[in-house]
Amino acid sequence: MVYKERLCPWVITRLLPNMQRSVVCRFRSRSDADGHLQVLRQLIPNANFVIIFDLPEKDSECSQF
Repeated sequence: MVYKERLCPWVITRLLPNMQRSVVCRFRSRSDADGHLQVLRQLIPNANFVIIFDLPEKDSECSQF
C-alpha cells in the first residue's frame, strides 16, 4: 500500500456479481465517506455500495528468528 492510500483508509466499494468488488474512492474520514455514499445511492439506486476500513497490510519483510 502506497503512502497516499495509507492516508485515506476509508474506502467505498461497489459490490459486483461473482464475489467481485471495485474500489470507487478513498476518504480520510468516515463522515466524508458516509456523505459520498448517500449521493452514490441516490444517483445509482440499483447498485450495492459498502464502506470499508482498509487496514494496511503488514510488511512481508519480517525478521525471522
